Amino acid sequence: MDVRQEQTAIKKLKAGDVRGLTALVTAYQHRALRTSYLITQDRALAEDVTQTAFLQAFESIGQFDASRRFLPWFLRIVVNMSVQMAKRQAKIVPLDEPEADAEQTLNHLLVSSMPNPESQMEMRQLEDQVQRLLEQLSPDQRAVIVLRYYVDLTENEMADMLKVPQGTVKSRLHAARRRLRRMLTLDPL
Repeated sequence: MDVRQEQTAIKKLKAGDVRGLTALVTAYQHRALRTSYLITQDRALAEDVTQTAFLQAFESIGQFDASRRFLPWFLRIVVNMSVQMAKRQAKIVPLDEPEADAEQTLNHLLVSSMPNPESQMEMRQLEDQVQRLLEQLSPDQRAVIVLRYYVDLTENEMADMLKVPQGTVKSRLHAARRRLRRMLTLDPL
């Protein structure tokens, strides 16, 4: 969605026209779902977070500064909700086994079109390893890794989005990278 289309959608939304929300959902739903999933590590939870975040954006659109881009503002809502839900979910002890298709979730969100079966298998193994490594990080660490490497935000943008000092973002990124490096040396490709 380009800037002009986004501004038109926001104007409609501020005027109470639901078509504005529809345009924003169409444009940003996949990114929001992917971001939330990478933080929560749970597809159903990520879907709930994404849906709730769009509703919250709808309810809070009057507070949105239309001179800024919508996506960073919206992703701040998604990230904050995802971190909160991941922390809440970590306190719940599951009583049953995960569903058989749980491994397929990351692959579905990170679809790759590799030309040959060997490359596809290597990519699948790498995605599985990344998934296992992300699961071992805290929700706060997952959030900064996702925002930096999947959403491609700068440290300054992440600090603005998370409403924390830039030093906190740097510290979380450093700790997450160090932990990932340690895990990679224990579990090489």
